Amino acid sequence: MRRWGRGLAFFIAVGGLAVTGYVLRGQTYTVVSSDPLGRLGFVADVCSGVFYALARFLEAAGPDLSRAAGDYGTRFLASAGIVNLIGMLDAYGIACRRRS
Repeated sequence: MRRWGRGLAFFIAVGGLAVTGYVLRGQTYTVVSSDPLGRLGFVADVCSGVFYALARFLEAAGPDLSRAAGDYGTRFLASAGIVNLIGMLDAYGIACRRRS
């Protein structure tokens, strides 16, 4: 679709949010959760694509939720998925000629 600038901006945004979440040692959500918001967090995390797999791999040391930074890291990881989902919907809208 020749939208390299927009694609690069979304990649940098998603990557930056995900890396910040890793550095802050945020928690990734799992598919098994009794809490509806936990399932919603899982959907947000999975939408970040390969960054979710990397987060699950790097989470071997475990999340650090004893400090506020760990909680912020969890939010950054979920935000990366939401921004990536917005990018996917934007690309779909452009491909269907609903947007320019």
